[in-house]
Amino acid sequence: MAWEEWEQLKAQAADRHSTRMQLNQYPADQGGGSTQGDLVVGHKDLEQVGHAAHDLFGHFTTYSGHARVASEAAAGGLKGEGFALGGALEHVTERWSEQTKSLLDACAHISNHLRYTKNQHAADDSYIAGAVSSIATLDKGFDDRKGH
Repeated sequence: MAWEEWEQLKAQAADRHSTRMQLNQYPADQGGGSTQGDLVVGHKDLEQVGHAAHDLFGHFTTYSGHARVASEAAAGGLKGEGFALGGALEHVTERWSEQTKSLLDACAHISNHLRYTKNQHAADDSYIAGAVSSIATLDKGFDDRKGH
C-alpha cells in the first residue's frame, strides 16, 4: 500500500465518522444551584413518593373493588338473560382483577421498600454517629496523653 493510498483511506474513514451521532453532555449549571450529579432525592421527596403509593393503594383497592363487583353483577345478569356479552364482560372482569392485583402489589412494594430504606438509613446514621463519636473519644484520649 502506497502512502497516498493510506492517506486517502484515512480521509474516507474520517468523512464517514463525521456523519455519526454524537451525544453531548448537559450543561453543568443551569442556574438551579451547585448540586453535582443527575439525581438528588431528599427524605421529604421519598416520603412524598411513599405516601402517594400508600394513598394509591388504599384508594385503588376501594374503587377497583366497586368496579369489580358491579362488573361481575352485570356479567352475571347478561349471561342469565342469554347474552354472549355476559361471558365477554366476565372475561374482562377476570383480567381486571388480575391487573388490579399487580398494581396493588407494585404500590405495596414501593411503599414498603421506601419505609425499609428510611429505617435502614436511620440505623446507618446511628451507627456512623457512634463510630465517629468513638473516634473522637479516642482522639481526645491521645490528645490528653500528649498534654494538649
